[in-house]
Amino acid sequence: MNGSRTEDANARMQRLTAVRPRLVSFARLQLRDNAQAEDAVQEALATAIEKDADFAGRSGYETWVFGILKYKILDSLRAQRRQGKWQAFDDEGDEDAIDRQFQHNGRWQEAARPTSWGEPEAAFANEHFWRVFDTCMIALPENIARVFSLRELMGLSTADICKETGLKENNCWVILHRARLRLRACIERGYISEDG
Repeated sequence: MNGSRTEDANARMQRLTAVRPRLVSFARLQLRDNAQAEDAVQEALATAIEKDADFAGRSGYETWVFGILKYKILDSLRAQRRQGKWQAFDDEGDEDAIDRQFQHNGRWQEAARPTSWGEPEAAFANEHFWRVFDTCMIALPENIARVFSLRELMGLSTADICKETGLKENNCWVILHRARLRLRACIERGYISEDG
C-alpha cells in the first residue's frame, strides 16, 4: 500500500514538473512581471504538494493546480494594486477607431467585418493558434489585458472584477469589448492570414 502511495506521489511530481512551463506562462500573462509570476507559481506548486492528499479527483490534477495558481495570481494582483503598480484606468483613446468599425445601426462596416475562423474546435486544437493568442494578449495594453484575463481566463464575474479593480460595471464592459475586438483583429492577422 505504501509503495502505491509513493508511486502516486512520484507521478504527481512528474506531472507538476511537466505543467510548470504552462503555469509560468499563464502567470506571466496575468501579472506582467516575471519575478512575481515565478513567485506565484512556486507558491502554487508548494501548496499543491502540501495539499496533495486533499486532491479528490473531481477534476484533472493539472486543472486543480491551475485553480490553486489562480488564487495566488489574485493575491499578487491585489498586492500590485496596493503598491500602486497598476496604471490608472483611463480611456485608451481608440473609441473613434472602434466606432468606425460599425454602422449607425450597430452592424459591422463591410471592410471591418470579422473573417470566418472555420471550425472553432480545429483552431483551438492548433498550437500555432495559441502562440498567436499569447502574442496578441501580450500586445494588449496592460489594463485591457488585465480585465480580459480576469474575466475570460480566470473566470471572475464582472462584479468581482469591479471589486478587484475599482472599475464601474459599464466601464468594465467597454474594456472587455475593446479587448475582444483587438484580440480578434490581432488573431486574424497572425493566425487566419497565415493559415488561411
